Parts: sequence; C-alpha cells; structure tokens
Amino acid sequence: MSGALGSPRLHRRTLGSTNARAQELAAAGAPHGTIVTAAEQTAGRGRQGRAWSTPAGTALAVSVVLRDPPPLVTLAAALAVADVAVALDADGRAPAIKWPNDVLLDGRKVSGILAEGRLQERWAVLGIGINVAVPAETFPPELRERATTLGREPGDVEEALALLLAALERWLEAPAPQLLEAYRARDALAGRTIAWEGGSGVADGIADDGRLRVRTDDGGERLLDAGEVHLGALPR
Repeated sequence: MSGALGSPRLHRRTLGSTNARAQELAAAGAPHGTIVTAAEQTAGRGRQGRAWSTPAGTALAVSVVLRDPPPLVTLAAALAVADVAVALDADGRAPAIKWPNDVLLDGRKVSGILAEGRLQERWAVLGIGINVAVPAETFPPELRERATTLGREPGDVEEALALLLAALERWLEAPAPQLLEAYRARDALAGRTIAWEGGSGVADGIADDGRLRVRTDDGGERLLDAGEVHLGALPR
C-alpha cells in the first residue's frame, strides 16, 4: 500500500453514507487514496451498527479507499484523528483513545471510525467522522454526556480534512512498533476495570496484534478482539 490520499475526490452536499458510496467505487476499481466526502451525511454508521449522523456543514465525513490496508489500520486511523484534535481543538484538550478507535476529549467522543471492505480482494474503506464545528448544545440529550466537538467554525472542516489525510498517510506507513508505541501513549483504558459480554477484568494495554490485553478477575489473561466484544462505559 502506497500513494497519497485524497485524489480522486467525490463530494456531495448530502449523502446517505460516505462508506457505502466508497465501497461501491472500490468494488468498481477506484484507486488507492480515493475519497468520498459529504457536507451532510444522513445514514452514516459506526461500529456495532450504531448510527453516526453528520449535521450539515459542521462535521467532517470522509471515507477513504485503501488498497492492501495494513493490519493495524483502525489504530492508525485513531492516531490520525488524535493528531487532528491536537492541532484544532479549541480548548487544547489532550486526546485519548478508548480501544479500539474511539478518540476522546475529556472522556467524550469526538469522532467515529469504521473500517469495512473485502479483504479477499485486498481493499478496505475507512470511514471517519469528526465533530469539527458541531455546536455542543445541538447534540441529542442522550449524547450530551458522551459526545463532544472540537469547537471550531464550519470553515475549518476542510482544514480538518487536509490534516486528517496527511496524518493518516503517516500512520498507515509507520512501522508497527512506532504506531503501537504512540497508540499505547494515548490508551484511555489502561488500568481501568472494564466489562464485556461474558466477563470482566482490568485493561492491561494493547497487544502487538492490536487486540486489547485484559487481566481477568480470576488472575488470567485474555486478548479481546474488537469485533467480538462490547466494552462497558469508560469512567470519567
């Protein structure tokens, strides 16, 4: 996998899902680095089937076609979003990452990341949404304790896109040890008690293959895969 991200670009004023459109393009042979963006996304999806909406003109919604994506692609995406937050957060908050790819500011989620694709055909689509300029008061009541925004202006969405693509290029090309070291430095779960379907324990860092290492209540160790577990809420 090599090459710059961001060209060609398909942009729509309103789109149901940038990921769905990017998958169509990838299946039709779109080159590595193709992106789909939308000023408003009406049917976006997050991990585990959750909805991720993009209010018109105030959030970044982009999906990137990746050919031969690396194994740690979602961790790379989280680090790229964290770099954007460092550069643009109006309050200067330090980002942390709740495994596998929830980027948090003061314990609240500022972005959504979803990787989908056909690995047998050696491509994936990486969808990323960032609350760049979403007014905090417009979050639905059920999200106000769990979501946040960078607090920027609508005109900053394009800057966020440029920063994100540049950071994503760096992390996708980074050697795995360098990527894991940076990710572990932002690990929001380390040392915290967590629960998942069928068990509980204490988060004990990130394994070299990107799975979450957990010390179980019976003194053992378990490696959790992102596609198989539902983590309990992160204490604030």
